[in-house]
Amino acid sequence: MGPPAMAFQALTLTPVPFSLHSSSRRVRVRVLAVAADQTPPPPAVPPSEPANSPSRLLRELAQRKKAVSPKKKHPPRRFILKPPLDDERLTRRFLSSPQLSLKALPLLSSCLPSAPLSTADRTWMDEYLLEAKQALGYPLAPSETLGEGDDCPARHFDVLLYLAFQHLDPSSERTRTRHVRNGHSRLWFLGQYVLELAFCEFFLQRYPRESPGPMRERVFALIGKKVLPRWLKAASLHNLVFPYDDLDKMIRKDREPPSKAVFWALFGAIYLCFGMPEVYRVLFEAFGMDPDDESCQPKLRRQLEDVDYVSVEFEKRQLTWQDVAAYRPPPDALFAHPRLFRACVPPGMHRFRGNIWDFDSRPKVMNTLGYPLPMNDRIPEITEARNIELGLGLQLCFLHPSKHKFEHPRFCYERLEYVGQKIQDLVMAERLLMKHLDAPGRWLAEKHRRTLMNKYCGRYLRDKHLQHYIIYGETVQDRFEHNRRLRNPSTTSVQQALHGLAYCVYGKPDVRRLMFEVFDFEQVQPKAV
Repeated sequence: MGPPAMAFQALTLTPVPFSLHSSSRRVRVRVLAVAADQTPPPPAVPPSEPANSPSRLLRELAQRKKAVSPKKKHPPRRFILKPPLDDERLTRRFLSSPQLSLKALPLLSSCLPSAPLSTADRTWMDEYLLEAKQALGYPLAPSETLGEGDDCPARHFDVLLYLAFQHLDPSSERTRTRHVRNGHSRLWFLGQYVLELAFCEFFLQRYPRESPGPMRERVFALIGKKVLPRWLKAASLHNLVFPYDDLDKMIRKDREPPSKAVFWALFGAIYLCFGMPEVYRVLFEAFGMDPDDESCQPKLRRQLEDVDYVSVEFEKRQLTWQDVAAYRPPPDALFAHPRLFRACVPPGMHRFRGNIWDFDSRPKVMNTLGYPLPMNDRIPEITEARNIELGLGLQLCFLHPSKHKFEHPRFCYERLEYVGQKIQDLVMAERLLMKHLDAPGRWLAEKHRRTLMNKYCGRYLRDKHLQHYIIYGETVQDRFEHNRRLRNPSTTSVQQALHGLAYCVYGKPDVRRLMFEVFDFEQVQPKAV
């Protein structure tokens, strides 16, 4: 080892007197003292270790490292706990909240803002709301003049329409206030499932022989996030969403999220105030959507030959959106949604009446699900006919595609599963909105996703031991019964098909009964170990 390296950190400028005695004269020499580095030398490197080995470098680094105190990281402001409101202020806040003003319309009141609108909100409404209502085809008069009494949903349309356009803009103080931000996000949370259900019902009735795969492609082509800015511009609403930007020159990541949020929230507001028929009108009239457009057609695929009959109302012509929106079931109809039931359950299902499953398994399934429900029918024959059709629909719910699909493409649960997925999404969204009045839309969306995960839907069905009644094809039955990776997705499909059948036969209240009373979808799931 050589001598220690000289460090010039401790330079002392103190002069040290040093005298040289000479015969002629005395000379004073000024010497600057230099201190040597007192750091102990690194330990000797073993002869077997190379000079540039990582372990040697790490050892030297550990010796020379200075102890530096880390910077304190303060928590974000939103996580700093605030003192709770005192009872008086809390009572005043609840009593002044518009969310608690409507007892007869719990879903609509849960989507109203959590605080009264401010002067800035009213200014925006006075300036821009007429333009939005004119573009959507609504009367320009204030919505408070519509109907009689606060229990009329349409009276609250102005407030909900204002919230629908208030996407989060970092440069705007008004859209960042809590009641506006949460009100807008709750509307788009509801609106996305409203749109999915509307297009599901429309395409199932418009294309009675088509499988759900091409229908999903049609829906995506019409309301995928890429095309939503185009629809807003077609309805002349883009200036309300992007008042200071040119829509055509914006990049996608700046253009698509606000367009999607406003589009979804708009249909959440329309659904709450006017119902599903008005959703169809705005989609196809105000926005001008065309299901026959070339860009909305599914990709070409090999189609299975469908030799079975469809219901008489679908044979004569293809239904339009006006037919679907204006349809009202007759007073003595068997079902809550008779035409949707006919679109999902083919007439040929009557050939399965009296088979082994109908005799042996159907009573057990109906007993587990609490069917048939008591109904007040004027004629006993209507009750009997409904129960027969319900039994055939239940058999279709348990009919796996491996059994008959290649010869009879509609003799499986696929179409009922499609409508069941959409109605269970909407029912759960409405439940969460009414249950969590203060929650923002993003939190609700995550809660919704975690509650309706596919693995949980199949688990609820298996907890009731209903998976034993699924009818598989003979060639795959052994594989499905002994392989959970194959079996579990099929139990999820059967669960969703049961929700679709309940919606078609008894309506949305029965879907709520199945989800929250029979299968208990809100039970807390244990964490995976």
